[in-house]
Amino acid sequence: MKKLWLNIKETAKWLFDWKDWKLLFRSIPSTIIALFVLSVVAMNILANRELINWVWVDNGPFAGVGLGLDCGFTVSWVSFLFMDSICKRWGPKASTKVSLFALFVNLVLTGIFALLMLTPGNWGAAYDSIESMDVINKALNSTLSGTWYVVVGSSVAMLVSAIANSFINWFIGKAMRDTDADISFRKFAARSFISTGIAQFIDNLVFALLVSKIFFGWTWWQVVICSLVGAVFELLCEVILSPIAFKMVKSWKKENVGDDYIKYLKTSGRTKEIEL
Repeated sequence: MKKLWLNIKETAKWLFDWKDWKLLFRSIPSTIIALFVLSVVAMNILANRELINWVWVDNGPFAGVGLGLDCGFTVSWVSFLFMDSICKRWGPKASTKVSLFALFVNLVLTGIFALLMLTPGNWGAAYDSIESMDVINKALNSTLSGTWYVVVGSSVAMLVSAIANSFINWFIGKAMRDTDADISFRKFAARSFISTGIAQFIDNLVFALLVSKIFFGWTWWQVVICSLVGAVFELLCEVILSPIAFKMVKSWKKENVGDDYIKYLKTSGRTKEIEL
């Protein structure tokens, strides 16, 4: 119990270390932060639109098994690719903090959207079909404001998968001795692909368990199969663009990008986060 309390205190100290936050966000290129946040916001909005819904089995114990993907998967891999890149350069806790920031921004925007959707007015698309104006307005308002259980489910899934991705990536790098002195695409790809594949599955699984199974009546087969299939497709997107991320990480090292944060970690006794 005492150890648990100490871990909670250490986590709270790390979470509310404002000097750490400031140095970290000064160290990571602003373009990366912006694209990271944008990808999180975009994937939560696009997740409202179905892309593929193929049911292969209609009856029996495997009823509902098939291929289901929403449009969110087309951008969700971006945040995981940036997580892997940030983790490689600044460690798993830095990657987790950026994920927390993106999640916070997404929740704030969802709240703002929800308030704005309570105001009177029509969407531009509603004027395309005057007789269906109310239906169109309600549908678009509901999409942007988000249903409470979808917002909660996606937030919890994002939080759990981000932590899992960052630390799995770090542990694999540690096991492979993937140091800055020996930067290779083989090691970068191995730690990125494995951590992303597992974390994407966790992300899909947590959301499916909290939302799809409880509120939409998914079977266990649907939960597992759709979570796995979604993770595979999302991983494939990262695989294609991972060489670009690797070159980016190498350039950060070569140009000493974010060295101030790395020095701060060393002076704070947190070198194990970056020295494998």
